[in-house]
Amino acid sequence: MVTPRTMAAACARLCAAASVLSLTLPAATAHASARAEVIHWWTSGGESSAVKQVAQAFRNAGGVWIDSAIAGGDQSRAVTINRIIGGNPPTAAQFNTSKQFTDVIEQDMLNNVDLVAKAQDWDRILPEPLIDVIKHDGHYYAVPLNIHMQTWIWYSKAAFAKAGIEREPASMPELFAALDKLKAAGLVPLAHGGQSWQETVLFSSLLANIGGRELYLKVIRDRDQAAIKSPAFRDVLLAFKRMKSYVDAGSPGRNWNDATAMLISGKAGFQIMGDWAKGEFTNAGQLPGQHYGCIAGLKPDTPYLMQGDVFVFPRTDNPNTVKAQQLLANVVSQPELQVTFSKLKGSIPVHTDVDATQLDMCAQKGIEIVKDRSRQLGVTEVYLTPDQNGALQDILTAYWNMDTKVDKVQRSIANALKY
Repeated sequence: MVTPRTMAAACARLCAAASVLSLTLPAATAHASARAEVIHWWTSGGESSAVKQVAQAFRNAGGVWIDSAIAGGDQSRAVTINRIIGGNPPTAAQFNTSKQFTDVIEQDMLNNVDLVAKAQDWDRILPEPLIDVIKHDGHYYAVPLNIHMQTWIWYSKAAFAKAGIEREPASMPELFAALDKLKAAGLVPLAHGGQSWQETVLFSSLLANIGGRELYLKVIRDRDQAAIKSPAFRDVLLAFKRMKSYVDAGSPGRNWNDATAMLISGKAGFQIMGDWAKGEFTNAGQLPGQHYGCIAGLKPDTPYLMQGDVFVFPRTDNPNTVKAQQLLANVVSQPELQVTFSKLKGSIPVHTDVDATQLDMCAQKGIEIVKDRSRQLGVTEVYLTPDQNGALQDILTAYWNMDTKVDKVQRSIANALKY
């Protein structure tokens, strides 16, 4: 088990020679000694295509990319942390913009990336939810590659046509009406993977669309007891439970990309999932507006729940490894690569001043929304510790799968988020 105590002991062994990552390393000075073993969990079709762009850009800059793909975010992060503690860290590792790597930062096990952050003026250009988790005590510890929005509502144009749905829903009542039409047409209304993190995504979407910015922040960021026990939050939970009636019997344990495939084949109508799902549509040769649709929110002011992918760089005293880290930080932070990556991954670039015409209509929607700071909010993992987020997931999954009174669920969530 990874604990602060074991991490501190490991830090004494690993942190003797810290090196701050620099943006000043010219690509021409890189050579074969700039070998980077990179741990990541981009293993689905769309994800695999996207990460190949990063690897090729690194090679083009003179580096040697050693791919260590580990399926599943939780497993990949666990391997990374255990290897850092064990004294055999990778050159770099993928994490999300969340509190997932806070302990690693606090135990001084990562190089900071202040020089690239200063060169690109991250304090000004990055959305606040990203800064909140990658900047600690005045220092940046991760290079963001993209911005994901976790709660897009995707729909199949073919399924809509079969069910006689003429336009996309613009409110919760219209969404439920569309789900009912899909069910009556013999289709799966909601393609859902019965896994705890996917249930949290679904719940977050309903909290954002029904409760709006104010209730979302009171419940998730502030953990306000009165808000959690309020009638307004009760309505969110009831809507979440109602969604269960629209999934199929094969839902439990289904992977998110397999749920997306149900929309691609026209067997299901909706999926509520992050914009990484768009990478699956792209990989299948489908186009937004022609084969599928994307809804960022059911109201004009629905919060845009943000996270993203970042690279972190474990400390090391090996000069060749430091060189590889410097080179990779430089490559990943470039707007051109971020556009190329996002085209395939489904995300949007961290740099929102890029030429948006290179991206599809869904990504263009996202870029415009992100420019409105009033709609920028983080996902649950931005505001909650891993323990708090895990407790919330457990409660939501139990509620999803069992016949539990909503009042009891409210009390359980209030207790879980009290401290």
